[in-house]
Amino acid sequence: MEVEVKDLLEAGVHFGHLTRKWDPNMAPYVYMERNGIHIINLYKTAAKIDEAGAALAKIAASGRKILFVATKKQAKDIVAEKAGNINMPYITERWPGGMLTNFVTIRKAVKKMATIDRMKKDGTFDSLSKKERLQVDRQRAKLEKNLGSISDMTRLPAALFVVDIKREHIAIAEAQKLNIPIFAMVDTNSDPRQVDYVIPANDDASKSINKILTYVTDAVAGGLAERKAEKDATKEDAPKADKKSASKKKAVATEEEE
Repeated sequence: MEVEVKDLLEAGVHFGHLTRKWDPNMAPYVYMERNGIHIINLYKTAAKIDEAGAALAKIAASGRKILFVATKKQAKDIVAEKAGNINMPYITERWPGGMLTNFVTIRKAVKKMATIDRMKKDGTFDSLSKKERLQVDRQRAKLEKNLGSISDMTRLPAALFVVDIKREHIAIAEAQKLNIPIFAMVDTNSDPRQVDYVIPANDDASKSINKILTYVTDAVAGGLAERKAEKDATKEDAPKADKKSASKKKAVATEEEE
């Protein structure tokens, strides 16, 4: 999907923060100042979306996971929908401290969730007292709220995609500690040096968040499609290879008989 500057403009991606709230490190991405607000250079945004998209597509094509993080109100639903569509994990409630740096503990909580689900399937849950069932249900609901979308994540993600790096500073710090590449929408009030792939953009308006996330998740979907095509091609080639080796063996056997 080609990035159109006109579409970014219509979505209000160019509106930064008040000039007095800016981070000077965002200067390269600022086009001008208008009515006390910094305006982001959308040509740079478009170039950075392309760059980030290509890198994310590569990660997806390799079969690894990208964790999407956005806990602010105007981004939560968009991220849950877009990341869900491409089957990638996401955090839209509170960031669970140690989610990356203490991944073993998080995996235990996810396993606990799976155990409760098993209990419900095999009938163990029904043999509990009413009070115990209520406690287990509450525990399951709490785990689902905090960890629901990461229940399939068996290992650390290969990358993080963040909306609003100021708000998600704990997630950013954990990813940095583990050298996990960070992709992010970065507004004029944030420090882009914390991010590996900066997408300068308005991270407050839902229209802007939706537009950027559409481009990003489309790129990831492209990488996933590429992976699937390669897998299918390998499957198709396998029977051919088997046939070839079978006919080779047959030829060898015939020669030996002669």
